[in-house]
Formats: sequence, C-alpha cells, structure tokens
Amino acid sequence: MKIGIVCYPTFGGSGVLATELGKALADNGHQVHFITYSQPARLDFFSANLFYHEVSVANYPLFDYAPYESALASKLVDVVRFEKLDILHVHYAIPHASAAFMAKQILATYGIHIPVVTTLHGTDITLVGKDLTYKPVVTFSINQSDGVTAVSHNLKEDTYKHFDIHKDIRVIPNFVDMNRFKLKAKDHFKKAIAPNNERIIVHTSNFRKVKRTQDVIYIFEKILKKVSAKLLMVGDGPERPYCEQLCRDLDICDNVRFLGKQDAVEEILSIADLFMMPSESESFGLAALEAMACKVPVITSNAGGLPELNVDGVTGFMDAVGDVQEMAHHAIAILEDDQRLQSFKENAYTRAKEFDLKLILPIYE
Repeated sequence: MKIGIVCYPTFGGSGVLATELGKALADNGHQVHFITYSQPARLDFFSANLFYHEVSVANYPLFDYAPYESALASKLVDVVRFEKLDILHVHYAIPHASAAFMAKQILATYGIHIPVVTTLHGTDITLVGKDLTYKPVVTFSINQSDGVTAVSHNLKEDTYKHFDIHKDIRVIPNFVDMNRFKLKAKDHFKKAIAPNNERIIVHTSNFRKVKRTQDVIYIFEKILKKVSAKLLMVGDGPERPYCEQLCRDLDICDNVRFLGKQDAVEEILSIADLFMMPSESESFGLAALEAMACKVPVITSNAGGLPELNVDGVTGFMDAVGDVQEMAHHAIAILEDDQRLQSFKENAYTRAKEFDLKLILPIYE
C-alpha cells in the first residue's frame, strides 16, 4: 500500500508511535509518506520506502495566526493526487482528522476517494477535545473517519462518554520495538552516573503539568531517606524550571540530573533500576512501556490507561494521583531488596513483550 501518515513531529507519545509505526510499515514493504510541518523526531534513518513532505505555512500580515489546518489540507490533496496514496492515517483528532476530511472532500471533486483512519491518542480527547471551542469539530471529524482506533480501552470509553460518536472505535494498544528498547551493556555510563552503586531512577516526559513532574522530585526526596539513589530527569518543557528550583529547595541537587531531550532514551533506560510516571492523565503510558522493555519496573499513578499496562504488585506499583507518600513507599520496597528488584525487572520485561511491535503491526495492517 501507499500510506500517508499525518502526525505531530515531536517527542510526545502520538508522534513517537506514528513515526515508529510508519518505519515498521516501510520495513514491511509499504510505501509510507509522512506529511507534517517538520521532520518527525524519530524519523532518523533512510529507507527506500519512506518519504517526508513538509507542510509550509506562509505568514501573511493579514492573519494573527497562521492557518495551518488549511495548509495541511492543501498539502494532503497534493500528496494524495501525485503520489497516488491508497489511505491516510491521521494521528490526533485536532487538527489532523478535520484537515483530512477537508482534503477528502476536495479530492472527491477530482474523482479520487481516499479512506481516512484516525487514531486517538489522549490529549486530543481528554483535554483539547472537551473544550467547547473544539468539541463540535472533534465529534464531526471522528464520525466522518472511515476507521477509528484508540490506544487504550480507557480512552475509547472516554471518547464515547464525552462525545456523540457513532463510529465503532477499535482499541489497538501502543507498542514497543523490542529490538531497539532492550537492556544494553552500558556499565561505563552507569558508573559515571552512580559511582557508588546507587540505584538509578528515571523519569521521561515533556514536563507539562499533567505529567506531575514535581511529584517525581517529592517522591525521590523521600526515597533518598531510605535508599542511596540518583534521579535522571529526561525531557524538557514548561515545568522544568520549577522542578530544578524544587531540587534546590529540598537540597537534593547533587543527586538529580536534568538531561534534557534525548534521542537514545533506551541507553538511559538500560542503566535504570526504576521508572516513575505519576501522571494526572495518561491514555496509555508509552514511556513506561519502553522502560519495561528495558527490564525497568515502574511506579505509576492509576490514571487513564495505565492499569492496562502496569500490573500492580507485579511489574511495579500503582497509586492514586498525587499520593507521593505511597509511591515513595512502593519505590523503596522495590529498590531496597536486590532479589525483589530483580524479580520486578523480569516481570516488567515479560509484560512488555505482550506489546511487541511484531504483534501490534499486523493489527494496524
């Protein structure tokens, strides 16, 4: 098939999943065309079956805000017509599904029928979509899609609950490339971070409020009272300055490193003993899955789709959103005993294999 993929090109879960899916489809012999405003973060290698089409938005003085949705729709029309695409797969309802609908209507005037599959990832439903400004467009775009998927049962239920959706929504969970995300020999790196064999705890996110990154700092401060440890904060975003200041206020800066955005996250996860995701909302928890594939147990909230991934007491622990005391208690329980830690690591890896890309790719096809 010739497949057009529309996504946000950022480090967020939807962009990561869309890019990894496109790369896997290309490896399977499909011709994949990415259509977005900049090259996706993980589109980092050349393949004869991978193509990238940049959406450029002219900045006219007439507009206070550049009309990206119109530019995207026009680009979709252009790519579908001249690359003779068979299908469009759009990730995120806003603005991608609505732009795809507009493109579909325009293409019909050329006698071209292009089916559209929309994948819902979370924020497009749980945050943006509930805004009355966007709700009619989100509802319409989903109902006009030829196929709709969601990354968790929780997200599917949320969509039906908050929108008047008549389409069948099929749950296809997020996946992990077990060939990339696996435990790697990084002893030299581990020694540099933890020279005295401290436990290494990792958090990765885009540092938005919904990720509750300050909770990670509070939890870690409590862990330090019982376990010698180091914390690696991977990613960047609006909450980072507050997290850095909190480390200073708690006087734990010597034990915390802010690493910023990292491409080779799997190398950092390879030296980790525990992964923390105390999010207020999480449609699936892709970052936690990637950690589990590297044999890292997880401490998460019980929000959204996380209970569909993290098996409480087996692959890690789940606690109520904001309960830093219990999260710290469970983290210490895993970290303070070598044998228990090893057991959780093996359990996390076993669970991650259920979401192997090789199992999920055929469902999308």
